[in-house]
Amino acid sequence: MRGRAAYSRGMEFHFATVWESLADELADLTAVVHGDRRFTWREYDERAARAAAAFSAAGLTTDSKIGLYLYNGNEYLEAHYGAFKMRGVPINVNYRYLDEELVYLLDNADAEALVFHSSLGDRVDRIRTRLPKLKLLIEVDDGDAGRVPGALAYETVLAEHSPMPRIERSEDDIYMLYTGGTTGMPKGVMYDMGGLTRAFATMGFPLIGLTPPTSADEMASMVRDVVAAGKRIISMPCAPLMHGTGVWLGAMIPQLAGAQVVTLQSRSLDADEILRTVQAENVTNVTIVGDAFSKPIMKAIDAAADAGTPYDTSSLQMIISSGVMWTAEVKEALLDRVEQAILLDAIGSSEGSMGSSISMKGLPPSTAKFSRNPTTKVFTDDDREVLPGSDEVGMVAAGGMVPLGYFKDSEKSARTFRTIDGVRYSFPGDMAMVAEDGSLILLGRGSQVINSGGEKIFPEEVEEAVKRVNGVIDCLVVGLDDERFGQSVTAIASLSEGASVDEATVIAGVKLDLASYKAPKRVVFVSQVPRAPNGKADYKTAKQMATDALGS
Repeated sequence: MRGRAAYSRGMEFHFATVWESLADELADLTAVVHGDRRFTWREYDERAARAAAAFSAAGLTTDSKIGLYLYNGNEYLEAHYGAFKMRGVPINVNYRYLDEELVYLLDNADAEALVFHSSLGDRVDRIRTRLPKLKLLIEVDDGDAGRVPGALAYETVLAEHSPMPRIERSEDDIYMLYTGGTTGMPKGVMYDMGGLTRAFATMGFPLIGLTPPTSADEMASMVRDVVAAGKRIISMPCAPLMHGTGVWLGAMIPQLAGAQVVTLQSRSLDADEILRTVQAENVTNVTIVGDAFSKPIMKAIDAAADAGTPYDTSSLQMIISSGVMWTAEVKEALLDRVEQAILLDAIGSSEGSMGSSISMKGLPPSTAKFSRNPTTKVFTDDDREVLPGSDEVGMVAAGGMVPLGYFKDSEKSARTFRTIDGVRYSFPGDMAMVAEDGSLILLGRGSQVINSGGEKIFPEEVEEAVKRVNGVIDCLVVGLDDERFGQSVTAIASLSEGASVDEATVIAGVKLDLASYKAPKRVVFVSQVPRAPNGKADYKTAKQMATDALGS
């Protein structure tokens, strides 16, 4: 392989090094598509190498942190790959963050560079002088460019730097993904590059019918043969790349298998754009986030069919969701419309993977029941393993791909990443029971548990029951302070267009499914249930909505 002959040992399991080998094998095949912009693997690799050269020229070196304050697009993937190439650490920055959130995250990460869309430039301009470690600002022009003094134009930067020569890297290099901050301020979850690359290859290779590679040296030739046989993945992350679901499942894992990655142009969920792009690019895999994405997609499929202009979704082979509950009823309805697709419901977080559930036509889907990864267990508070069929509730412990810890937070690291009986586990905070067949019955995050009248109530269970009420399209459940019960179960719900549903109907509907004490005491109807751009629940905002509406 080009640039590798002088090395005395095998190739590293390192994303940049593996992707370089794929760029050699798949040089003229398309790697990245964004709108009418298309880049082959050779072009993608070269643009990333030019970005790497720019980072290095600015004084960045191994372990330097590079913030990506970007919407989905080829620039996100190129800068991400470029950071890997020069052994830097790309930092995902939520494009919804405003001044104080930006300052916190970039300061916490020790960011030395920031790549940002120019439409976000006013925020960058306001905070740049508060971040003395920043050495480099690179602006991707999407309108109103040039507002940030000292920022360099992205395309100019690439044009003015020759591609950085390939280098040898270490499997001990750090990869870091910032959590969404749903249980406090965002924290950087650190992995070693070698372990993460191996783990992702183990997940991705079976998607193209291959056994996981035993060495990095064999990966490119294995992928080449599969591509030659016409089994190439065309992956479209519908979730933001700034979140793990989008970048891990929609880009990084598929790219290890030589995939073409297609990014969407809309900056909010546009179901028709998703379906148009599936049809135009013959997309095989899409990455979504549960019901919040599935329902609009199904509505758009039906509307197009009713108009006599149905979408062609025959290329779709797999629809992948992660991060939230994906209800059985919605899965079944989606399979009625995309019959050939496999639905992969992956349960996990930035801190590790726990299990998955597969549904297909003829295989009844389920909600919140997952096949455990071989390394996943459930432990009680006193570190006793929960036995199958015992009805005990415990904390899910994810083994195998366990992070090194949280960046700059040894105390939280010690609480979350623990060793039991000589095995290291990650405890992201999810509560579960273990069914008789050994599968996980996920109950929800322990941090969101509602304690009402001495009973523990998991919001996710109630949310699913509320969403089964005819006319309800989305729901979050929170606990409000209550003098009598300690906390009262309160639902924040949104309705389908034209639906007429009242509070009593919702409460009665939940009581048909669940014990009466789990039913909401009150229901607050809103136009849109608050969620992050990746579809994850925003319980903080939901609780504030309920408090404002009810005066609690």
